[in-house]
Parts: sequence; structure tokens; C-alpha cells
Amino acid sequence: MKLIHPLRPLLLSLLLLAGAVFTASAAEKVNINTADAAQLEAALVGIGPAKAEAIVAHRKANGPFKSVDELALVKGIGLKTVERNRELVTVGTPARPAAAGASRPQTKPAPANPVARR
Repeated sequence: MKLIHPLRPLLLSLLLLAGAVFTASAAEKVNINTADAAQLEAALVGIGPAKAEAIVAHRKANGPFKSVDELALVKGIGLKTVERNRELVTVGTPARPAAAGASRPQTKPAPANPVARR
């Protein structure tokens, strides 16, 4: 009969717990349009305090990011860094279309240019 090491059940429990925590945290993406520099630094791979501040400064100067690829426009962030972090970030959810039957502002179509005849 085998003896069960007394720490084996404890180690297995810890491994399962660590896996559950990692899975839960990996599922949550950081929104690069709303996160502050500390959140960006903590969540992204290869992003330290200077690059995190550069992301926030770029966002303030140029408006929200429309896609994750636009991170490459930030000074000091290259395409490799964008690719490493692609699954960790989001730019937020797109605006939902108006519900059916909802009133929309009425606009007049632009007048057509008359066709010159010969």
C-alpha cells in the first residue's frame, strides 16, 4: 500500500486555485481608452511606467483609440509590443445601434447638382 505524502493534497489544491485565479484574470481585458497609467503598467507585457504614461498622453492628445493597432502610434511602442498585448487589451465596446422605431434626427438630403445639357 502506498503512503500518500501529507502535502500532496495541499499542493494540488493550491495549483487548482492558482489556475482558477489566472483564468479569471486573463479573461478580463484592460480598456486602453479608460485605463490610467498604473492599470496599463500592471496589465500589459513590456509596458513600464514611461510607456504607460505615453499611452495616456497620446490618448489625451489624439482622442480615444479606435483599434488596438493604434497603440503602435504611441512613441516607444512597436508592432511587437502590440502583438504581445493584443489579447490583453480592448478599445471598449462599439456604440449600440439605435433600437428599432427610435426617433432619429431628420436631415435633408443634399441638393443634387443639375446636369448641364448641350
